[in-house]
Amino acid sequence: MVDQRERVRDTITRYLRLCDVPRADGERGELAELFTDDVVWEGVGTTYADKFGATRGRQAVVDMVGSYLPPNPHFESNVHILGQGTIEVNGASAAGCWLMQQISHYRTGERELMVARLEVDFLLTPRRALISHFRTQRLTEAALPG
Repeated sequence: MVDQRERVRDTITRYLRLCDVPRADGERGELAELFTDDVVWEGVGTTYADKFGATRGRQAVVDMVGSYLPPNPHFESNVHILGQGTIEVNGASAAGCWLMQQISHYRTGERELMVARLEVDFLLTPRRALISHFRTQRLTEAALPG
């Protein structure tokens, strides 16, 4: 039997890979498969609460996340690096907390390294862990040389 923590790690890793740029167009269907129907994707903290607010529902979250991904001209390149983190399993649900580094090269020419805290709740199903509540809080950033 697959460990539930491993399912959680697989889901969060897949989510971040699908948010990396460059990536193949047409992966929104794969992105949608990672969320519950009533998922909430939320920016928290002073920077991200204002920037992102809260988005509710699978299709709305896929559309919001997709608005930053190709073919939309936001990132030239973007990569997510996830720290070890912690995962707590409680019956049919799990909660994870990670530090994530994001290295971005924007279409504007700017480059930055950003660190955020991810706190994510999951619904555990027999096949996979689905994201039910995704919270991201920007902790620090630094401009990178071009």
